Amino acid sequence: MAIAPPRIQPVSAHLHSSASPKDSDHQEKKQVCYTVWMKSLVFNGRGCTVYGQDGRAAYRVDNYACRRSREVFVMDSGGKTLLKLLKKNFGVFKTWQGYSCCNNNNGDAAATMEDQPWFRVQKEYKILKKEGRYNVRAVVEVALSGEVYRIIDGASHKSEYRIVGAGGEVLAEIRRKQTDAGVVLGDDVLTLTVGPTADRLLVVGLVVVCGLLDRCI
Repeated sequence: MAIAPPRIQPVSAHLHSSASPKDSDHQEKKQVCYTVWMKSLVFNGRGCTVYGQDGRAAYRVDNYACRRSREVFVMDSGGKTLLKLLKKNFGVFKTWQGYSCCNNNNGDAAATMEDQPWFRVQKEYKILKKEGRYNVRAVVEVALSGEVYRIIDGASHKSEYRIVGAGGEVLAEIRRKQTDAGVVLGDDVLTLTVGPTADRLLVVGLVVVCGLLDRCI
């Protein structure tokens, strides 16, 4: 039985115009923090839920009982599809492609399948991973702008990582959530901090892909 989430508008804002398929001139640029719960809102389902600073669901992924799905949808709290993620295998390389559904007024994700992917995420393997004292978990290519981001593992825990730009600037960071009393919660409760220049929906899509690569979703 599904748990009915509150109906709110998605808090996504396309803040980086070169990376987003939508015009972002009128979006307010500020840092935003989310709480990521690596659980589905559907009982016995697989997925994750992203909560805004107001404590209400902003994004969700529900794969129901399906594990290791090759097709995943990122929705707002009301169930409207915002992103479609497709798994592509090119030899030994695992790649996820993200398709934006925001421009489709009918909310039909299938209409975007033949469009150009918004972004591609390719998992990096250990033989290729070392970059200084950090490990590169995956490489992200934003198709519309040609920008390349890297997802870099944190130094302390495998569930922590950063999304960095080509110049090394940190666009977003995810860490295990810590209470006001200083108690660090489990691996499935995380804090996602998105910088003012990053595209929020893109970052959420990358967090979902990381969960899929780590087989958490």
